[in-house]
Amino acid sequence: MNTLILHPENKEQMNVFTALAKALKVKFETEKESPYKPEFVEKIRQSDQQIKEGKFVSVRSKEEINKLLGL
Repeated sequence: MNTLILHPENKEQMNVFTALAKALKVKFETEKESPYKPEFVEKIRQSDQQIKEGKFVSVRSKEEINKLLGL
């Protein structure tokens, strides 16, 4: 089996490719582009990892915020 990767330039092309694949009864997958910049996504992943490792500070009250800020 071969894999064919298409890069439609607009929604109209995507609709044509999808309709053609369906008409030919060819299995296909689509991926939506992320609206987020890759750098932002990486920062979120790093933050998630830090939370899993316990590298975070939990603040639950105004007094804790003031203490954290040295006020």
